[in-house]
Amino acid sequence: MDPKDLGNNQGTSIHLPEGVVMKREEFEIEVEGRMVRITNPQKIMWPEAEITKFDYIRYLIEVAPAMLPYLTNRLLTTIRYPDGIHGKSFYQKNIPDHAPEWIKTHTWRDTNYIVANDLPTLVWLGNQACIELHVAFNHYQKERYPTELVFDLDPMDLDDYTHVLEIALLIQEVLQSLGLFSQPKTSGASGLQIYIPIEVKYTFEEAHMLNKFIAHYIAERFPQKVTIERLVKNRGSKLYFDYIQHGEGRTLPAVYTPRAREAASVSAPVSWDEVRLGFHPKDFTIQTMKDRLERAGDLFASITVEKKNQSLDQLLEFLKQKVT
Repeated sequence: MDPKDLGNNQGTSIHLPEGVVMKREEFEIEVEGRMVRITNPQKIMWPEAEITKFDYIRYLIEVAPAMLPYLTNRLLTTIRYPDGIHGKSFYQKNIPDHAPEWIKTHTWRDTNYIVANDLPTLVWLGNQACIELHVAFNHYQKERYPTELVFDLDPMDLDDYTHVLEIALLIQEVLQSLGLFSQPKTSGASGLQIYIPIEVKYTFEEAHMLNKFIAHYIAERFPQKVTIERLVKNRGSKLYFDYIQHGEGRTLPAVYTPRAREAASVSAPVSWDEVRLGFHPKDFTIQTMKDRLERAGDLFASITVEKKNQSLDQLLEFLKQKVT
């Protein structure tokens, strides 16, 4: 890899020391005025895709302008793979003692979480082999109030992904009939997630009420295709509509995070037209995402930039009347 190729073309200040050689086991780079130590840059993290740790760090730098707006002010849980995706892994919630003092954190329920608000933090996480980045559904300043409703569609068989896309389109029809805008993204693994931006004034309990209603409606309308059964052994070949994962203290993969899969697949936002035309999660990888962003732009900007904060007042009033 050519060190001079490091950057995201967004005017970000990233500097390698003069004469640095990628074969060195350790060196420092300057990222927006912060010095970040890079260790074992040539360590292979995704063997099948031939992606090194430094390839991964470069990827994070390239996608940072699209990735950081959703990470900002959210409690971060990472999955670290120090020896690559086929080695041992572990979840990390508490910031480690050796972390730089400039990394932002927030303590919630006795855990001191990292809050990845800037590029130096993202690069540091990459060097720590934090391959998967998972975030909360809320900003830490408003711990009881999610920023979106999210549906998580989890198939039993990844080989037939058309089943997932078919159900996603049926859900979109229901959401459109309710007057709700939605944005899909792949999980980066086997699933598809649908984000519905909302006004940040509804509690997780209220959001759960609506998620549950829509999930039960879809499962009852398409009983041969969809299930809300939690136990895997009881699902058969049906698609699992997970509405429970959306909750306080729970997480989903952050947009643009890679996953620990052989293809180095990425949690990628997609358009509803792409859902209709068809794709497979393996189409979106560390190697392809830079070109995709340059060609299609950041499709998740509908969530992070446009912030289509939608009211749930009428729907919740309807549901509360049904319960009473």
